[in-house]
Amino acid sequence: MAHTSQDADGGSHARGRWSAFRQSPFWPATVLVLILAAAAGLFAGSYTYSMANPTPRLIPTAVVGSYQKAGGQAYLLGLEKALDTSVKVHPYRTRAAAHEAIEQQEVFAVFELREDGRQAVLDVSGASGASVAELLARTAPAVGEKLGVRVTVRDVNPLQEGDPRGLAIFYISLAAVIIGFVGAIQLSVHARSLTPVERILFTVAYALLGGFAIAATVDWLLGALDLPFAESWLILALTMFVSGMVFTMFNTLFGRWAMLPTWGLMVIIGNPSSGGAVSWPLLPSPLGLIGRWLPPGASVNAQHTAVYFPGHQHAFPFLVLAGWALLSCTVFWVWRHRHPGGREKDPSESGTEAAPS
Repeated sequence: MAHTSQDADGGSHARGRWSAFRQSPFWPATVLVLILAAAAGLFAGSYTYSMANPTPRLIPTAVVGSYQKAGGQAYLLGLEKALDTSVKVHPYRTRAAAHEAIEQQEVFAVFELREDGRQAVLDVSGASGASVAELLARTAPAVGEKLGVRVTVRDVNPLQEGDPRGLAIFYISLAAVIIGFVGAIQLSVHARSLTPVERILFTVAYALLGGFAIAATVDWLLGALDLPFAESWLILALTMFVSGMVFTMFNTLFGRWAMLPTWGLMVIIGNPSSGGAVSWPLLPSPLGLIGRWLPPGASVNAQHTAVYFPGHQHAFPFLVLAGWALLSCTVFWVWRHRHPGGREKDPSESGTEAAPS
């Protein structure tokens, strides 16, 4: 019986220590240590998986000329074998039509096969995807040398001089995404008493000012990109607003742990799959598909078209951003009573006096 009593006392003490630990600041600190360690691994892994070894999966390519001849077919098959991927051929009757497809971002390059496939002219578009253009420009002549095909390579839509690797758009979009949700975090910490309407309006305010600051710095101050300023500013501001409201939505749903889904969606999945650092044909297939439906990918796509394909802007990336803005604002508004902020209405505003204490 003595042993039983001692065991019960020991179990009671253990439960008491565990309960005290759960109530202490050491419990959330320990959880955060584990979460941050896991987040560090996921962050490194997601970027390494998508960017460390870009491999072509499918490259949409326009072809004109004698591509149906035996020599042309042999060359295209040899190119696919060398790239270890599928060169998705889109035939066009004229060179002008093929180049229009580049402007519409339907293809990444144009092969014109001449003399029954014994000569080829490859027009790459560095602006469509620097990594894809570089890969094709390096591989196509090597394949031609093996098959006895003379290959001439030209870049018909090069990147701007201040952006030789085509990364500036990715960086400015990344800045808009990160500052967007960091701004929402700071509003939650330093301006907790904002009402829902005020919180949305202040998110709009810092998004507009922040988007302007990014565009002005990159274009006017550094001269890295020649931006269509008004359109680029709009895209950056919309990106910052969406990113801020996504955090606000998750803060409404998950409280103090809102940073976890925000970081996962926007940074761990969204940025590597955006196509900004590595063109989507070189991304792992799931990322290439998912990225276009997430705010970072939509921002990169809209900005990329605005800068390098003016007059050919598509509605899809704006619809994606607008959809996320509507979703996040709606969730926040419907469940705003759960958001860890806001303030009680001032009794004087309702025309009644506060009861004496």
